[in-house]
Amino acid sequence: MSYKVTMKNEAVPYEAPGHFDVRTTRLHNPAEVNEGTIVNGLSHFLPGGGADYLPANFEMIYYIISGEMTVTMGNDDETTTDYVLHAGDSVHFGPGTKRGCKNTGTESAQMLTIMIKPIKK
Repeated sequence: MSYKVTMKNEAVPYEAPGHFDVRTTRLHNPAEVNEGTIVNGLSHFLPGGGADYLPANFEMIYYIISGEMTVTMGNDDETTTDYVLHAGDSVHFGPGTKRGCKNTGTESAQMLTIMIKPIKK
């Protein structure tokens, strides 16, 4: 067993592909703990900011800390559904699920993202 503590001033900024009008920070990288399967990030989306509608590479969880985010999810038949999420709401989706998100509110939104990579055998 191992652990990694990240203080708020130690979050590492990074460029997230397909994201716009957002400041993304990495709290935990896969190589830092146990089998290297979890990525944990905190994103700060400006109003109108978001992420393109694309398939997820990994199993993922979005947790809204503050503000409002509209998450668009896709089905196999290309039908989409929008969910308006507020502080305390979360959404989970599996690998390959098409999803996108946009801050549809009038103030900045904070979203915690947890990505779970498959364990390499």
